[in-house]
Amino acid sequence: MCITPKLTQMAHLFPALKYAFDALEPHIDAFTMETHYYKHHQTTVDNLNKALAGTDGEILSLQELLANVSKYPAARNSAGSHYNHSQYWEILSPDGGGEPTGALAEAIDSCFGSFDAMKEKMNAAGLARFGSGWAWLIVKDGKLDVCSTPNQDNPLMDIAEVKGTPILGIDVWEHAYYIKYQNRRPDYLQAIWNVINWDVVAGKFEAAVQ
Repeated sequence: MCITPKLTQMAHLFPALKYAFDALEPHIDAFTMETHYYKHHQTTVDNLNKALAGTDGEILSLQELLANVSKYPAARNSAGSHYNHSQYWEILSPDGGGEPTGALAEAIDSCFGSFDAMKEKMNAAGLARFGSGWAWLIVKDGKLDVCSTPNQDNPLMDIAEVKGTPILGIDVWEHAYYIKYQNRRPDYLQAIWNVINWDVVAGKFEAAVQ
């Protein structure tokens, strides 16, 4: 008799924040962080698990789900939001800012000409994204590139116009900055570089080019 093995559900979990809500001030205020973290990301995780309940998507890792997200349209926004926000919290730090060093710095200089040129390209991608979305620094074909995605999409998705491995993502949804910066998205995009954790970004870069 052939016995079909029972599939194990892979519940997606809400990640812990490694710093206090006010740790990124004055660049990102405490109320924005708390609202963004609990009201938006927590809801995303809850909705993702509900959308996948009873489907074969329950057994997929988040990365596997993104790579096949066209097969799970009901989970697209929640899956993207969960991944995007998880990496967003990770690349921010009260001890961040400055410039990267080592292999990442060399790659930035090689691909963009300078660190400032990369920042300008990232900021331009964030400003050009109409409505809500994300600006990304990615590894594509072994080299760095910049792109943006609408809503909660990201470059790991099989439906993405530009595919690659994200190593730094900047949230340009209004909920990420509107309480402090109102409609001044350019000010938010300038400020966020003061809290980027380049050690984390460099680790993501090294993993992506191996």
